[in-house]
Amino acid sequence: MLLIREEDVRALLPMPKAIELMRAAFLDLASGRAVNQPRRRMVLPTRSVLHAMAGAGPAYFGTKIYTTHPQHGAHFLFLLYEVETAAPLALFEANCLGQLRTGAVTGLATELLSPPAADRLGLIGSGFQARSQLEAVLAARPIRQIRVWSRSEARRTDFAADCAREFGVPVHAARSAREAVEDAPIVVTATSAKEPVVAAEWIAPGALVNAIGSNQATRRELPAELIRQAGLIVVDSLEQARFESGDLLLAVPPEEWHTLPLVELAEVAAGRAGPHPAGSVTIFKSNGLGLEDVYAAGYVYERARQNGRGVQLPVYS
Repeated sequence: MLLIREEDVRALLPMPKAIELMRAAFLDLASGRAVNQPRRRMVLPTRSVLHAMAGAGPAYFGTKIYTTHPQHGAHFLFLLYEVETAAPLALFEANCLGQLRTGAVTGLATELLSPPAADRLGLIGSGFQARSQLEAVLAARPIRQIRVWSRSEARRTDFAADCAREFGVPVHAARSAREAVEDAPIVVTATSAKEPVVAAEWIAPGALVNAIGSNQATRRELPAELIRQAGLIVVDSLEQARFESGDLLLAVPPEEWHTLPLVELAEVAAGRAGPHPAGSVTIFKSNGLGLEDVYAAGYVYERARQNGRGVQLPVYS
């Protein structure tokens, strides 16, 4: 059994490959070759929370277990197993794994749902997930300009400068959230906000909005008006969205979701739904699936074995 560290994941999983893996995961989900088990949470009186989510594909299955505390941060681990024998294969330090696969799913949604010639990105957020979101959109579309806004002027300025150097594309620190997203054909919200960070009237007709920051029923990044106006709403899992997608739950009661143009990403990947109607806004609401971790981790495990990376751990039976 291998211990695969953060630096191994970063070295072995380039973003274009991660997007390819996410496409395979959702195609397998659409065909029934893969399954996903939604996230469950155990909340303690200390405000510590244990989160668990799982998935399985044809070759590998696994579970991500992570803990969070509002004052002490988050700690991510992932366990990978072999489908054929149920043997444990690898234990991952999984912060980077989660960042990359979350970005890659946005990259996949952007390939499937955004205008092919879209060349501008409006990004809200400059924290834990924002860099991989930016990287994924760059891998999916010919982006020539990025505008980013977050609450801290210093953080968004540093983030813009760092990303411009790293990715070789102009990244501007916007003076307001409106300035960041207005007229952008692709928008990403990657925040920890409880209330909407954009207004419906700021979003350009025909734009794709990737909302990835909230996976709790009481938090949202998008206003109800934008949800109700959208021509197409895509989620990674309807089952999971029904109890943790605050962007939808706070806009429309679940018993009325049948009135929404709501489909799963697997259906879009398989060509059975989408893309958006011309001129209308499309929303991709990402909650994050255990299945995504399985496909990313399986690839990294194979590469780690090929390249002699990782630390061998004893397995007791």
